[in-house]
Amino acid sequence: MAPAMNSTTETLRFQAEASEVLGLMIHSLYRHPEVFLRELVSNASDALDKRRFEALTSPELAASEGEARIRIELDAAQRTLSVLDGGVGMSREELVSNLGTIARSGTKAFLAELRKAESSTAPELIGQFGVGFYSSFLVAERVEVVSRRAGSDESWRWSSDGRGEFTLEPAERAEAGTSVVLHLKPDEPQSEDSGEHVDWLDEGSVRNVVKRYSDFVAWPIELGGKVQNAQKPLWTRSKDEIKPEEYAEFYKLIAHDWKDPALTVHFKAEGTSEYTALLFVPSEKPFDMFERGEPRSRIALYVKRVLIVQDCEDLLPPWLRFVRGLVDASDLPLNVSRDVLQSTPLVRQIKKRLTRRVVDELARLLAEKRAEFETLFAHFGSVLKEGIYAGEDEDKKLAKLLLFDSTREEGRTTLAEYVARMHKEQKAIYYLAGNEKSVLESSPHLESYKKRELEVLLMSDPVDEWLLSRLSEFDGKPLQAVDRGAHEIASDSEKQAAEDLARGQRALLTSIEEQLTQDVSEARFSTRLCDSPALLVGDPGGISPQMARVLKAANQPVPEQKRALELNPDHALVKRLMDAYAKDPKAAGVGDLVELLHGQALLAEGSPLADPAKFAKLLSRMVVGTSQ
Repeated sequence: MAPAMNSTTETLRFQAEASEVLGLMIHSLYRHPEVFLRELVSNASDALDKRRFEALTSPELAASEGEARIRIELDAAQRTLSVLDGGVGMSREELVSNLGTIARSGTKAFLAELRKAESSTAPELIGQFGVGFYSSFLVAERVEVVSRRAGSDESWRWSSDGRGEFTLEPAERAEAGTSVVLHLKPDEPQSEDSGEHVDWLDEGSVRNVVKRYSDFVAWPIELGGKVQNAQKPLWTRSKDEIKPEEYAEFYKLIAHDWKDPALTVHFKAEGTSEYTALLFVPSEKPFDMFERGEPRSRIALYVKRVLIVQDCEDLLPPWLRFVRGLVDASDLPLNVSRDVLQSTPLVRQIKKRLTRRVVDELARLLAEKRAEFETLFAHFGSVLKEGIYAGEDEDKKLAKLLLFDSTREEGRTTLAEYVARMHKEQKAIYYLAGNEKSVLESSPHLESYKKRELEVLLMSDPVDEWLLSRLSEFDGKPLQAVDRGAHEIASDSEKQAAEDLARGQRALLTSIEEQLTQDVSEARFSTRLCDSPALLVGDPGGISPQMARVLKAANQPVPEQKRALELNPDHALVKRLMDAYAKDPKAAGVGDLVELLHGQALLAEGSPLADPAKFAKLLSRMVVGTSQ
């Protein structure tokens, strides 16, 4: 039964996105209702951590031994399940902010993912977007929250049935902390596809869920008057005594993920500085990895088991922001400030070592479990490349982790593997960058390389263009774009034949240059082409068409550049042009053929046409003319 309204009760509406989250989550997570208890216990643990932290500078806020715990209470008569804590509590404003709105930049992304998520994958979304509390409505028809902020004399009751509105009113609570009371839905029979049924009023069933998901919470969790969890933080135990499934459950607790981590890195540093690190690489891309604002790491900093900073930006570089975990240091003061962190040599040492350990573990995975690494690289490869672009790959360890498509058919390759396969006379690592792998694979620029069985890397990741501004060589071999600069693999006889032909057709080439003066730097005969009629070649130091488009889309200045138009003298279309020019240099058909060849070169590399409608008409006119 809903609480009686009085003159001090205020009714408010959920923020629109919060209301949508409620509806979507209830329908998407119906197979995993137990997730609500994990989230409520995690929230209670966070509240206790925050109170302990605030008490470092305000001792009067410290929780007593009786308060510093989490209690789960079941009431079969009232059909309620309650989670109570002696944490920092919430003021009226914090109740409205925390439970009535979702003030995160990633909310729209969360909603988009939740709309399309299968019920088997949806649980992993909720914690990552800070909406775990709303999972209470999976099992509850009404939720009441009574909270008192530490240091305040006021208590407030928040109540809602999850249908768009919530109420706020003054309440009575003797101590700081929060009570979340779930008025459970009727115990309806479960359908066959709705997952494992849990009786939320049965103490044994609830105990099993607590042990499964929350055994490593550092605060005691009481149920039926007994502590149910081990309490000893996992990271303080020896690696030898920790089972893989224990690491996995601890990761799920701190990362709010539903899947096991792909990698676990656990070590203790001793000597001049002592600290323990427990890091996890997720098996899939976190949804906040590309959220707006400055990217930052997600590693929690503890000092002597006291949580100091939830997301410490100084413990890992931004390009490892997908890593989750914690560091527990013993050589920092408990009241360490943000400014102290940035200026402390120990923190810089920790960051350097954590970075090295994560990269080393990724390298080990690449060497020992290639398929698993390739799956991870599909999720995090673009972010790892940021490390190279940022100039943080002095020892080339990151470069050794990169995977690229290539003209080989046996899957993706590392740079080291490419170098090992290079021809003896080959001096450079050849690559072609663009926006789509399929377009690159059919590029005319590859024709002469395929003919000579020379492998070319195909770089279709948008980040690759930025990567190449830093990654100019590997293992002493320069990276060379096949669509820019001279065609160095051509034989002397091929070059001589092209030069001789150019002398004989100098008037035609000059005419082409005059007609396309706004677009091309010169016209010449190609030694690169085997099947295609024409292509465009940039200067060695120029930017690619893809980079030009990226800069333009970002409203960045794009340097003006023209590229050379190379013609294949053995192609029927080019021969037709030479014959037409020889008969009548001023004939309309000559200009049409030039426009056609230039447009075809643009289309072949995936570049847009300046005037598609005009080109379509030209193509129709020439096809009709050819068929007559």
